[in-house]
Amino acid sequence: QVQLVESGGGLVQAGGSLRLTCAASGRTFSSITMGWFRQAPGKEREFVGGIRWTGGSVDYADSAKGRFTISRDNAKNTVYLQMNSLKPEDTAVYYCAGRLGPRVGKWVYDYDYWGQGTQVTVSS
Repeated sequence: QVQLVESGGGLVQAGGSLRLTCAASGRTFSSITMGWFRQAPGKEREFVGGIRWTGGSVDYADSAKGRFTISRDNAKNTVYLQMNSLKPEDTAVYYCAGRLGPRVGKWVYDYDYWGQGTQVTVSS
């Protein structure tokens, strides 16, 4: 069993930055591949990025490349999503997710564990 809790969301103006944090408990964090997803009203939950359990490989959606950075600190059982140059279209509920496997998945069904989500709102 894995519990995931996101934090760090909020309201920012376009061009601003936020750092989201996902804290994991209940299982050895280093064995879990972590992903970030987001979901805006009326839209599918979409992949943002993910980091392998080794921490050495990070995958990003095209919308995130060059602006977002994912990292993890296994000693703290924590994964981060640093978001810079935020745009109004980044507004969504952001979720962290975990899976037991070495590869980052890009689909919701690839993941076994989910956090409750944290709201990110970017004003223009």
